[in-house]
Amino acid sequence: MNRVVIVGSGGREHALADVLGRDADVIVTPGNAVIPNSVATSPLEIDADLFVIGPEAPLVAGLADQLREQGKLVFGPGSDGAQLEGSKAWMKDLVMEAGVPTARYGTFTEVDHAQTYLETMSPPYVIKTDGLAAGKGVLVTDSLREARTAVENYLSGSAFGGAGEKIVLEEGLIGPEISILAISDGKKAVALSPAQDFKRLLNNDLGPNTGGMGAYSPVPIASSSLVSDVLNNFIQPTIDTLIERGIDYRGVLYAGLMLTDGGPKLLEYNVRFGDPEAQVVLPRIETSLTNLLLEAASGDIKENPSFTSDAMVTIVCATEGYPTSPRMGDLITGIEEAIQSPGIEKVYVAGIDINEAQQPVTGGGRVLSVTGRGSTIQVARKNAYEGVDKIRWEGLQKRQDIAEGIE
Repeated sequence: MNRVVIVGSGGREHALADVLGRDADVIVTPGNAVIPNSVATSPLEIDADLFVIGPEAPLVAGLADQLREQGKLVFGPGSDGAQLEGSKAWMKDLVMEAGVPTARYGTFTEVDHAQTYLETMSPPYVIKTDGLAAGKGVLVTDSLREARTAVENYLSGSAFGGAGEKIVLEEGLIGPEISILAISDGKKAVALSPAQDFKRLLNNDLGPNTGGMGAYSPVPIASSSLVSDVLNNFIQPTIDTLIERGIDYRGVLYAGLMLTDGGPKLLEYNVRFGDPEAQVVLPRIETSLTNLLLEAASGDIKENPSFTSDAMVTIVCATEGYPTSPRMGDLITGIEEAIQSPGIEKVYVAGIDINEAQQPVTGGGRVLSVTGRGSTIQVARKNAYEGVDKIRWEGLQKRQDIAEGIE
């Protein structure tokens, strides 16, 4: 049995551990108080057949490069390829070079130049930090005044520190969003089942952007022809352009897309499995995820993954104050009851600590995500919410409209 080390500590890593654990011996570092086989040991000090790096920050910082220098097999891009997420300006320049359809944009470091560019745009206005901001560095607004204020706050460093001292301003695109996660071996890629996530904190897509409040898969509007189009006209040209730049990209290439009236356009690339998309996409894989990631890390994917026809819906439960100032230390009850609820695939754990009385308490902004399984999206949704309703802590935040009305 292959030994696999997963780097990270959130719901995404819990999902990876669960699915890779079907046919591999899994270790998670640093993991958390609930994920099995969590260890505090640095991945640089562990021997394994495969290393899978979950979050974007260690990828951008070059952890994959360090592991490869030790002769280890790694699923995750080096720091050069991780710039696709580490710098939105770098990403936009690369996809323009690759001929990938994307929104008109400008990159700015000075407030006056950015404000002048805003005047040439029409709402909705999109303001993005160039650097990493834990999934929260994007503002989409119809208000020019709010856009102007955001530009000042980002570029001054008061909103996101150094991550916002360069910004990207984009034209706002209209249409449904989908996420397509592709697995790249450095030369080609295969697609996982599409997902759709919900970034805003509140129902009806209101409130601030978050790391994600829920997701579902499959996505009825994402036909097999659309997925083929994305692989051929978005993912492969991106990989080809990376190769031209001398970058060997072995890892997830996650395309966030807007389905506009003029066809799909790229919103962003992420360089890792999405969270919470991983919690609905990975459990649906019927073939071996371990073999797929081993092949990708080795530079030669041999087969396409297959997926169950069952749908998955995941609901994220967050703390009071999330995303700006999450409150920690509130006692959590009902997790075991949720796990035993009919139709629950898994309760994936992220921000949980154990108190002195050995009880689970909130330890992060997004605490856990409850994934329901069903023959249809609506059955999976019903099961997920019935599981969520068994979980309690003071100030728990969740959306009530994840996958609502999706048939």
